[in-house]
Amino acid sequence: MKAILVPVEQYGFMRSVLDAALLMAGRFGSHIEGLALGPDIPDIVAFDVPVGWTLLSEKEQRELIERSRQLFEEFMASCAVPREGKGPNDPSCSWVGPRLFGDSSIGSFGRVFDLIVLGRPGSQDEPPRQSALEAALFEGGRPVLIVPPRLPATIGETVVIAWNASTETARSVALGMPILERAERVIVLTLDGWNMDGPSGAELALRLSRGGVRAEAVTRRLNTRNPGEAILEEAAGFRADLLVKGAYTQSRLRQMIFGGATSYILAHAELPVLMAH
Repeated sequence: MKAILVPVEQYGFMRSVLDAALLMAGRFGSHIEGLALGPDIPDIVAFDVPVGWTLLSEKEQRELIERSRQLFEEFMASCAVPREGKGPNDPSCSWVGPRLFGDSSIGSFGRVFDLIVLGRPGSQDEPPRQSALEAALFEGGRPVLIVPPRLPATIGETVVIAWNASTETARSVALGMPILERAERVIVLTLDGWNMDGPSGAELALRLSRGGVRAEAVTRRLNTRNPGEAILEEAAGFRADLLVKGAYTQSRLRQMIFGGATSYILAHAELPVLMAH
């Protein structure tokens, strides 16, 4: 994971997001690129502006870009991260041009990176926004590291894979292999009654082990818990510092109406989550 993208905005735990990107860059000798992120601005604006749209003048956009650039570069300078790495395994950083990226553009721009790092969305339209995360997941084709407000001291030492045999989870595992290969412990977690038709958690753990991953399989009962709640409780029990899960293995619309594991985890996770769709 040599190329890491960090969309930068002004919100309370942006520092945790930058810390997470730097932790990953330290493990892989990555180059971190920051860019200024803002809400999408429609090309044509009606006289009655819908609630939730934020309309910025060109001056306000320039100021927003500059504040985001300063935040990113001051953080990197405080951590002694150079523009160019001292060696092939040293982290480095750069800023992506004088442009404000809208939420919907993060997915397409992120396709050329190995990892996109975003803050865990809030419940309102304030940043970090759900729309940016969904664009990265549905349009990027790359893994997204979702960072909680409080970051653990490590990422990827003890990893829980929430395995339900879905295509999305298989893709998340494949894209997360560089992390899994370096982990001290990988737990493939299966919940009774939650799996789709497909290979078991034990079968996944076996194949991961053959590739050198320190993987083990465990199965737990849901009891009265919903799947998202059970996954987070079990991950906490293992003292995991990273959860790997497929994003929206049910349709997004179904999750909006009925709820789902992805929606619950995005609302409540207190550890970093690696997701792909």
